[in-house]
Amino acid sequence: MFIEDEELRNLYKTASEEHLQKLEAGLLQLEKQPDQLSSLDELLREAHSLKGDSRMLGVNSVEKLIHQMEHTLGEVQRGEVVMTPELSDRFYHGLDAIQKLVTEAVTGEPSGVDTFHTLAQLMGAAPPPTAEQAAAPPLPDVAPPVPEPAADPIEAAAPPRPEPIPPEPEPEPPGSDNVAAASPPPPAATPAPTITTPVTPVTSSPPTPASTKTGAEPYRIETIRVATSHLDDLITQTGELTVTKIRIAHVASELDAVVNAWDELKTRAGTQNTEVNQALTERLDHLLQQLKLSTQENATRLDMIANNLEDQIRTLRLLPLSNIFQLFPRMVRDLAKQQEKQIDLVIEGGDTTADKRILEEMKDPLMHIIRNAIDHGVELPRDRTQAGKPATATIHLKGHQTTSNVIIEVSDDGRGLDLERIKRKAIERNIQTAEELQMMTPGQIYNLIFTPGFSTQTLITEVSGRGVGLDVVQTNVERLKGSIQVQSTPGQGTTFRIQLGTTLATANVLLVEVAGLTHALPVEFVETSLLVDPDTIFTVEGRDTIALDNQAISVAHLAQLLELETLAPRSETKRNLPCVLLRISEERFGLFVDRLIDTQDVVLKPQSQLLKRVRNIAGATILGTGEVCMILNPTDLLKSVQRNQRNAIVPLVTSSTSTTPQHRATILLAEDSITIRTQEKRILEGAGYTVVTAVDGLDGFNKLKTGQFDAVISDVQMPNLDGLELARRIREHAEYNEIPIILVTSLSSEDDRRRGAEAGASAYITKGTFDQEVLLETLQRLV
Repeated sequence: MFIEDEELRNLYKTASEEHLQKLEAGLLQLEKQPDQLSSLDELLREAHSLKGDSRMLGVNSVEKLIHQMEHTLGEVQRGEVVMTPELSDRFYHGLDAIQKLVTEAVTGEPSGVDTFHTLAQLMGAAPPPTAEQAAAPPLPDVAPPVPEPAADPIEAAAPPRPEPIPPEPEPEPPGSDNVAAASPPPPAATPAPTITTPVTPVTSSPPTPASTKTGAEPYRIETIRVATSHLDDLITQTGELTVTKIRIAHVASELDAVVNAWDELKTRAGTQNTEVNQALTERLDHLLQQLKLSTQENATRLDMIANNLEDQIRTLRLLPLSNIFQLFPRMVRDLAKQQEKQIDLVIEGGDTTADKRILEEMKDPLMHIIRNAIDHGVELPRDRTQAGKPATATIHLKGHQTTSNVIIEVSDDGRGLDLERIKRKAIERNIQTAEELQMMTPGQIYNLIFTPGFSTQTLITEVSGRGVGLDVVQTNVERLKGSIQVQSTPGQGTTFRIQLGTTLATANVLLVEVAGLTHALPVEFVETSLLVDPDTIFTVEGRDTIALDNQAISVAHLAQLLELETLAPRSETKRNLPCVLLRISEERFGLFVDRLIDTQDVVLKPQSQLLKRVRNIAGATILGTGEVCMILNPTDLLKSVQRNQRNAIVPLVTSSTSTTPQHRATILLAEDSITIRTQEKRILEGAGYTVVTAVDGLDGFNKLKTGQFDAVISDVQMPNLDGLELARRIREHAEYNEIPIILVTSLSSEDDRRRGAEAGASAYITKGTFDQEVLLETLQRLV
């Protein structure tokens, strides 16, 4: 069954998902407290609403199943049936089948649900599927042949086709306002119950352990319910924009009057009529003052309106964390039952709001952490009892908000992380040496579990990762410009703490100058700034260190970490060095910069697909001056500081060859886009190349004659001299015949490639498929 009408289809998808989520949450609560029947009214109301919607749109299979669930819930409410774990299983399997049938109705893709068999399960005439059966491909939705009527239904070889409960008449559950229709009304007759914008509520219930599939569709929030008050505010701001637009048009007419007065004054400048000239001057002065005042007023109004619009639009994208938190109770219940463990999931702070994309990206990492806690952290009841713990374990899922961050914590009271086991695995995997581990704090050692492929488990299970490590969790968190830390106490439990920005559109940053370039550090990681006397810097086991608050703080020059010292070598004169102290969880470190500039809010520009990941760089923004500013990644910077410290204590090789400086290849980079030019320059310098940049082909050709270059990288479409002509001019000179020329362009047709080869290019890389590894590998082959 497929709902043809698009509007009705979207409404049914949104409403049914909400009904199913509330049904699942209510059943979980009823299963925990079977004597508390007060929630049954809400369950019956949700079931009845979903049944009415399905009947109205002709989704008969959903109507039949939910009607049977409604009937059984009524029996529970009347005390005719007792709520047992077996009955709960029947309800949950019924909800899973209904969810698949809803998906079939809104996508047209076959669900594979056997409606008759599912109905038999709901009635208790057939057992619910085992985990193995649930993992197998579902049976087609074809009813088995109906047996001949028999005096005793037990004599039938197959379970009899369940007799559906007569749908009418039926009592309306309390508070129900659904009116069922015999046939679907025309679309125009169905008003939308709420105002929605195309962007999602919550998705369907989470997959059970046996139904989790690799490569499943990513979790996406497709619609957001918007309060009409927010829309009213937006309309009000739109009206303010209209008024300001009219005022600006008036200013334009005043500007015309100023220009006319100025022209008249210039034509009369040679006359001797002083009174006329004086009058024109006074008129011009009045107009200029009036124009200045109007411009200032309009600029202030526009600034206020723009800020209000930004805040209100950002608010529309904020959703409560409960949208993803509610996905996990059913998962925890099923996994605990599968592993014969007793677990309570306690959820707090579900009303904390965060950007829509944060909810989308954090669903899988949280699921992975909770699965790990169930599989590896929580002990069996008998083991917990022997250790003096309650037989029932507790997993806490908490969310709370600070001034500029959203904090999500997942903690359990299980066995905790084994520090010595992590050390052994780190040495086996050559991640750290024993000497390096001796210098690391327990927190640093615990964070090694985020290393790609790291696992202390000898057995890969279906529940926790199937061999996929926690590095996937860290990758998702860092993609959101956040950080993750782990704390653990042996025998008492483990806590994962994820820190994310409230919004991904803007950020409050500290602007610093390094090697003549402006860089930005997210303020939430900045603890303080100070001036450091170079004489107070001392060395501890090869590390540059300062003493602060009776604590040794590792420090490093930011220019050195970003490999920018070649642009502006540090002055050898002794002066106090500006230092920014950063904190990531319990880790503190300092970065020396050339100058502290200011703090301000900046708009985050999405990372280009051309440059998907640059070490130490989280993103970019454009300052008010038009300058491109790189936003630094504090987590990467901490790793760079630690890596430099480890390298500093490695004994120096004393052979004569080690004193010979290695040749750094020099690259000429011609690119007219300042953003791409800056990012490509960072990539090349990060790979060890010396880079000279040119703003177009002509500038590149002139700079080519000023030095020795090992390769030329050029865009094709540039002003003054394009990349193809640049390549031709280079090849016209015999001394440049051997120099590799790499063209990087968005022109990707075969004719474009042919023209590049004819012009003398050594390699042709299209931006559509470009990533930094391709460029660096090409350079490595050619240079």
